[in-house]
Amino acid sequence: MFNSVLLAFIPTIPLAEWTASFTAWLTNTFSFLFNPIKEHFGNFMSFTADTLGAIPPIVIMIVVAVAAFFITGRRFGLAAFAFVGLWLIQNQGLWDHLMYTFTLVLLSSILSVMIGVPFGILMSKSKTAEAIIAPILDFMQTMPAFVYLIPAVAFFGIGMVPGVFASLIFATPPTVRLTNLGIRQVPKELVEASEAFGSTGAQKLFKVELPMAKSTIMAGINQTVMLALSMVVIASMIGAPGLGREVLSALQRAQVGPGFVAGVGIVILAIIIDRFTQSANVQRNKA
Repeated sequence: MFNSVLLAFIPTIPLAEWTASFTAWLTNTFSFLFNPIKEHFGNFMSFTADTLGAIPPIVIMIVVAVAAFFITGRRFGLAAFAFVGLWLIQNQGLWDHLMYTFTLVLLSSILSVMIGVPFGILMSKSKTAEAIIAPILDFMQTMPAFVYLIPAVAFFGIGMVPGVFASLIFATPPTVRLTNLGIRQVPKELVEASEAFGSTGAQKLFKVELPMAKSTIMAGINQTVMLALSMVVIASMIGAPGLGREVLSALQRAQVGPGFVAGVGIVILAIIIDRFTQSANVQRNKA
């Protein structure tokens, strides 16, 4: 009874209104930044996808299969899977959608790594930075991925650019966390030895810490790429083209067959990318 009376005197906090007002202010204030990004980056993404789509599929199949053969230590397993998998996607008439999906994943992953690695280094060097960034990463990883579509649409409208923006937010935390972890796990004896030889901070970072942490950082990049790929269906809800749009379209029309085929295409792409990044990490460790 007391709690009910007490709660009745506390007005509802207009959190939704504050958020909407802040987003509107942010969109209007920084429109000079968002609009050029939407236009130029969108054109660049379309150009990249169209360029990849202009290459004959058989050429891409052979290149990927040959790369898989050498990157896995001259083994035929992944090479055969990549060639047959890509041929199946082309056979089902989904090649152009695959190129758009690959472009979205590629650019999202590159941007995530370019942002995530420096922030991971910053966290490893500063406890204050770690205390500030860690809760932000927790927030980014626990927030449902669908929520990221809201600011993406508010800032960039619909299309591939907001899809990349939403994927960027969702996929960046693993790279930041594992870069931080990898550098912190470098043996102190090695760091102290480099300092004893008069290494500068940059030399210590680039010649000792980052090479020693490379395996852990690559594991984070692998997770980032997989998370970016997992966003392709969600990003299709705001107009991002690709295999995700085919899955969404089939779901809306209750077409099991086309939805399954498009889903298989995403799985094939995921396996190829995952094996490539894992094999690259193994090759680096052997080297």
